[in-house]
Amino acid sequence: MDSLTDIAVFVKVVEQGSFTATAEHLSLSKSVVSKYVSRLEDRLGARLLNRSTRRISLTEVGRSFYERSQVALQEIAEAEAEVTHLQSEPRGRLRINAPMSFGILHLAPAIPAFLEQYPELSVSIQFDDRKLDLIEGGFDVALTISNLADSALVARRLGPCQHCVVASPEYLSRHGTPRHPEELQQHTIVGYQYQESAHQWEFIDARGQSTRVPITGKVEMNNSLGMREAILNGAGIMRAPSFVVGEDIQRGRLTCLLPAYRTLEMSIYAVYPQRRHLSPKVRAFVDFLSQRIGAVPYWDARCPRL
Repeated sequence: MDSLTDIAVFVKVVEQGSFTATAEHLSLSKSVVSKYVSRLEDRLGARLLNRSTRRISLTEVGRSFYERSQVALQEIAEAEAEVTHLQSEPRGRLRINAPMSFGILHLAPAIPAFLEQYPELSVSIQFDDRKLDLIEGGFDVALTISNLADSALVARRLGPCQHCVVASPEYLSRHGTPRHPEELQQHTIVGYQYQESAHQWEFIDARGQSTRVPITGKVEMNNSLGMREAILNGAGIMRAPSFVVGEDIQRGRLTCLLPAYRTLEMSIYAVYPQRRHLSPKVRAFVDFLSQRIGAVPYWDARCPRL
């Protein structure tokens, strides 16, 4: 950046009208100021200033260089001011990636309150259950539900995501209610395609004993909202995040099975690329969502059986 410093000092010499005045203005010695200008002239291979014991004046090439340098330095100053302004308050467009079901049920309804709190922001949201490359996709932040965040990203835990095994009362009246995890093998299962443990469900009892049950889904889907609709209509049994089925359990539309066992437990994370300076818009969004979800998510708190 020596060249930029040299240009800035040269412009200041022209504006101040002398090396002495420039040295005082920049709190430098006169010899250092002269060194910057001479170094610039040597690099350009041209004399920019005519010097005398009493005054300085611009050469023809020096005047042209001064005029263009003055404009360039002003644009740089404006660019720095714009960045500082953008970094001071959340503003601009926030690009978000979120899982389909969670995004539709809980993120989309939260957006009006978020934008009311930060009116200088706009948002662009892509719902997708697949694991995407955050940086390649051009996202500022992504929501993910998992046990372990990508090590290449910064992750902040927003809250827990517990799962429960559910079925409709109508299905249970026709096919019976399983009392032990292994009895699930006698029932119709609706499975989630993107889950690594979709074909083996683990259950942990009150003593900490683990039971793993092989699962073969008669029906498989890539979206838990679609699975919920099938289950509500008696398709079978599903293991679902409580944020999808919590209200259904509360209202009696679905029954939570095997309540003595804990099953899949995950976390909701906000992830973003590793950056030295986190943008205010990402920080504002993550803080907002963390407060909205809470240590005990509202979809669990309103359902005492979870």
